[in-house]
Amino acid sequence: MYHDVGMKSVIVGTAGHIDHGKTALVKALTGIDADRLEEEKRRGITIDIGFANLELPLPDGEILRLGFVDVPGHERFVRNMLAGVGGIDLVLLVIAADESIKPQTREHFDICRLLSVRRGITVLTKSDAVDRDTLDVVRLEAEEFLRGSFLGSPNPIVAVSSLTGTGMGDLKRELARVAGEVPAKDSKAIARLPIDRVFTMKGFGTVVTGTLVSGTIRKEDELELFPKGRRVRVRGVQVHGKSAEQAVAGQRTALNLAGASTEELARGMMLAPAATFHAASRVDVELSLLPSAKPLKDRARVHFHSYTSETIASVVLYGRQQVGPDENAFAQLRLSAPTLLLPGDRFILRQFSPVVTIGGGVVLENAPPKRVKDATEYAHFLKMLTEELRAGMLRARVIASGARGLGIAEAVARTGWLAQQITSGVSANPEIVRIGDIFISRLALDLVRKDFISALEAFHKHNALVAGMSKEELRGRFSEVAPTVFDSVFNESLRAGKTELAGELVRLAGRGVVMKDEEAESKKIIEAAFANAGLKVPALKDVLAALKVDKLRAQKIVTLLLRDKVLVKISDDLVFHRDALGELRKRMAAERAKTPKLDVARFKDLTGVSRKYAIPLLEYLDREHVTRRVGDERLIL
Repeated sequence: MYHDVGMKSVIVGTAGHIDHGKTALVKALTGIDADRLEEEKRRGITIDIGFANLELPLPDGEILRLGFVDVPGHERFVRNMLAGVGGIDLVLLVIAADESIKPQTREHFDICRLLSVRRGITVLTKSDAVDRDTLDVVRLEAEEFLRGSFLGSPNPIVAVSSLTGTGMGDLKRELARVAGEVPAKDSKAIARLPIDRVFTMKGFGTVVTGTLVSGTIRKEDELELFPKGRRVRVRGVQVHGKSAEQAVAGQRTALNLAGASTEELARGMMLAPAATFHAASRVDVELSLLPSAKPLKDRARVHFHSYTSETIASVVLYGRQQVGPDENAFAQLRLSAPTLLLPGDRFILRQFSPVVTIGGGVVLENAPPKRVKDATEYAHFLKMLTEELRAGMLRARVIASGARGLGIAEAVARTGWLAQQITSGVSANPEIVRIGDIFISRLALDLVRKDFISALEAFHKHNALVAGMSKEELRGRFSEVAPTVFDSVFNESLRAGKTELAGELVRLAGRGVVMKDEEAESKKIIEAAFANAGLKVPALKDVLAALKVDKLRAQKIVTLLLRDKVLVKISDDLVFHRDALGELRKRMAAERAKTPKLDVARFKDLTGVSRKYAIPLLEYLDREHVTRRVGDERLIL
């Protein structure tokens, strides 16, 4: 079993024009031919990305493991080159001494800059094919080309010959030095593995490979395949061709997967822990155009590349009609195929037709709002996301989420940060309040509190004859507010004595039904009309017609009496006073002592009511479990 103790992993990518000796250089360094396809060997050109590895001892005794990603140089295969260059830590920019700088030298170099590759070495290959003067001229041309860039002075330019081995020792020393400066990737972050190869291995089954860009993947981990959402299990892990218990960020990784066949997997998909992220069809970005690019118009279609994925995207610019060469802009990219993207992910844009690299940029937000009212104001929010540190980015997202708040799980899915990083990132901020698993800005919370009281005040104003508002109706007024936040505000108002709860009705403290004189008088008239009638009640409409108040207010007074159970409605048009029904229940109990059986005729004799009242009253007694119908008779219970 192989262990990772005392070993640092760094991914090295090649870049440069076709036939400038990238694959030969990797073979001379590692002894591995990265051209694996039959067609590549037959034609003598690299068509797809290839992989090799090398272990170098460092002065402090640590072992440096270099994983090489060899990319094709032909212009027709730049899309394959892009699939390999996404996870690299440093680049070997290869320039043939007998040809100097060519078109794909420039394009590959632009791509590395746009992807924010920070370190690299310029390698002048085929030094044995030219004389000293020519080599010096090419070196000067390279220095001029690279001036001011991440590969410019004082970064090394090393002349080598893969054929004779000249300069290989110098290159390995420079590789060890530059790779030693590469900061370690975060193995504790959430794992993401962009898939660059899929194949079947005899005795193992489905295998995928990729450069692990963050986190750690272990045997038996359950992962989710994006964008499909399918769950898979890791049966085995290999790192740089050797079996391992786990792979950590920055390593070339092969996974033996259970739960998916090779037909269901493809380059461009990504693996991450199950139930953590969501594939995005729209992302907000900051994009940069190359000086060589034509102006990019709003709504233009482009080829979008990030890590190993590739799709078509529409560019929706914020607050402008086009972006010019060598300019930056905020935009929303609408992707034709959903992709797992997180803030900080770099991407490349290529023109729709003809297909040339025109720019790139960085993802800022993977869950943008569906509609933006003010593009200029929203661009200001995106600018904050580019400038702020982690705590500031969280604060900006929480504030932007308003009364809905930002849940911890949603924050993880939108940032890729761990839950504890998110919690610690906002806990010290006095502007942000945590309610359960929701973060909400103090300003938004205060607005919810204010709106909560205002909603009840407005209800009382327009419904003076109703004792309160149902809790569900009140909750419905706050559909944009997270349920956790609503419940917190609701309970807080009860504890503070600002509101009262009567059954399911909410009201402001001390605010019940407020009646004018004629309404109070009408209430007494209605109640008396039914109290005096006993069981021979008048028609409700006749009682209401005799009142001084209008029909609408009269109806509200009846609703109030019904809700307070002073009156009881037993059918659509029959209303009784509760005292009359109470007397009826007592009479039924007295009759039961004589005989438990009761028919309609006997009921009419007992109560002195007509059939018009008798049948609805008996049905009411059945519903109240005072009687039970058996055939044509009732059994008094």
